[in-house]
Amino acid sequence: MTRFIIRWAINAIALYVAVLIVPGIQFRGDWTGVLWLALISGLLNALVRPILKFLTCPLILLTLGLFTIVINTALLLLTTRIGQALSIGISVDGFWSALLGSLVISIVSVIMSLFLRDELKKK
Repeated sequence: MTRFIIRWAINAIALYVAVLIVPGIQFRGDWTGVLWLALISGLLNALVRPILKFLTCPLILLTLGLFTIVINTALLLLTTRIGQALSIGISVDGFWSALLGSLVISIVSVIMSLFLRDELKKK
């Protein structure tokens, strides 16, 4: 359970940093909205991402893994659409903003996971 909460917090912080840094991503709401978006994003990454990676395996191999950036972008756009449907208050201006946002989220997640590596390995 602790690992889930840490991953959720990392995802929420990464989303918030993307909102702060990327000009095409706007968030109008409070911190609970960011937590809900992080939960939605985590669920999509756990359920939809493996299916997308399986279906696009030839493209991933052909591009030497760079197509995973497009998958991350699509999942961020799907997260914002679900967030908008739930009236969470996030908007992404387009594909390029989502692409930059997914890169920021990935980088922040990797850096924070490195710092919290010992906590994530417990249990």
